[in-house]
Amino acid sequence: MPIVDDAFDFGRIASANAISDVYAMGGQPLLAIAILGWPVDKLPAVLAQRVLEGSRNIFATAGITLVGGHSIESDETIFGLAVTGIIDIKNLKNNNTAKAGDYLFLTKPLGMGILSTAQKRNVLKAEHLPVMINQLIQLNKIGETLGKIEGVTAMTDVTGFGILGHLIEMTEGSNLSAEIYYSQLPIAEGVKEYLAQRIIPDATYRNWNSYSAKTGFEKGVNVMEAFNLLPDPQTNGGLLFAVDESAVKEVQLLLKENKLENFTEPIGRMINASDKAIFVKNK
Repeated sequence: MPIVDDAFDFGRIASANAISDVYAMGGQPLLAIAILGWPVDKLPAVLAQRVLEGSRNIFATAGITLVGGHSIESDETIFGLAVTGIIDIKNLKNNNTAKAGDYLFLTKPLGMGILSTAQKRNVLKAEHLPVMINQLIQLNKIGETLGKIEGVTAMTDVTGFGILGHLIEMTEGSNLSAEIYYSQLPIAEGVKEYLAQRIIPDATYRNWNSYSAKTGFEKGVNVMEAFNLLPDPQTNGGLLFAVDESAVKEVQLLLKENKLENFTEPIGRMINASDKAIFVKNK
């Protein structure tokens, strides 16, 4: 469903979000089919065309094709896609194969749920709208190359469960725990300003209720801020991946080559299983 007002942007965001699932496993996307639900009695068909134009714009950037799909009348506006990709099976990345000692990296800032909620409440500042849109349409294309690096041991993308939920999936699937270096987390411009105004998605509370018992905090961490940020639901969020120590320099070089130089520092590390799935530290 739309999280922005502009139909063209809606198509771009939905498409980038769908393609991310292939990139998050190290794959190369090939093609996609779409389903469009449109309330024809509420919105003109020309806007539906703009959604499809936005979708094709992203597919052209990714080098793939929207080959068809299906449209229906619906009470609410919906747009979704099924993306087909390929990968050499030896390069396939799962989210449950990390190892103790692996470093954790994240390729996009957090806070998209907060910014999109600010827009829904009509308090998002004009200078923060492009910050949000530009991130929501950014392809996680680097995942295709990360899949070819043996030292990348596990990978996923951060979406509706927030970084906390997706990292817990990684720890529990790998029978490990993880440390998060809170001060190293990338946070989108403007996010803390809206946090101070208590502008938080409802899903944040649902996420936190599911994860709070599995999360521990080091003394000195801003727990109230972390409580609102770590479970923040993302749309087309960054890739979260674990890297063997021997491959860290190779990964950092790759990130710099792909204009992701702001994300070359680890945001945490996988550790042996403990009583908590996640330990949030100051570092």
